[in-house]
Amino acid sequence: MTVRLTEVEARVLGSLIEKDMATPEYYPMSLNALVNASNQKSNRDPVVSYDESRVSAAVDSLREKRLATVITGGDNRVPKHGHLASQTLNLGNRELALLCVLLLRGPQTGGELKGRTERLHAFDDVEAVENCLARMAEAGLAMQLARQPGTREPRWTHLLCGAPVERPAEAVPAVSKPDRVTALEAAVEELRGEMQQLREEFATFRRQFE
Repeated sequence: MTVRLTEVEARVLGSLIEKDMATPEYYPMSLNALVNASNQKSNRDPVVSYDESRVSAAVDSLREKRLATVITGGDNRVPKHGHLASQTLNLGNRELALLCVLLLRGPQTGGELKGRTERLHAFDDVEAVENCLARMAEAGLAMQLARQPGTREPRWTHLLCGAPVERPAEAVPAVSKPDRVTALEAAVEELRGEMQQLREEFATFRRQFE
């Protein structure tokens, strides 16, 4: 099943999954609780400020996409909202935990994902995370981004909002070894000049007391 979410829908779905897996005693969620979870300032990237109408519209859209459900009656004084990601996307707990953190925090490395999914699912090691992400990539749910200059690990992202448009890395002009040596020599000469100036100023200062 091909699913395309807006940024608001992705944040709302991630918040529902997180509540279900991390604190099931507070799940399903009222609309007010879902607004607060979506706008939470910790464990979210980016931090957003959605009003109730936007979150409500996102919930309705997720229900149309069979990714959310509403629960009424019984002991519920107000309608409560839950997710159907496991059933609709055919995900186990491992995949669901990774998807949740990617929805809430954006692209991350395997190591970051291992640490941030601890409350949801305890992976044995980073290799286990990478293997699970590879399976999700085969299912069209995730992809590995190109490694950025200066980073040791590639990041992963979810594809529920479509494939990201990666910005090309800014080119850094290469500096040849002779150029570096010339620059160091110039810096040393500058320091020598400053030291000589300080010596002369100190000598002038001492002569005032002789």
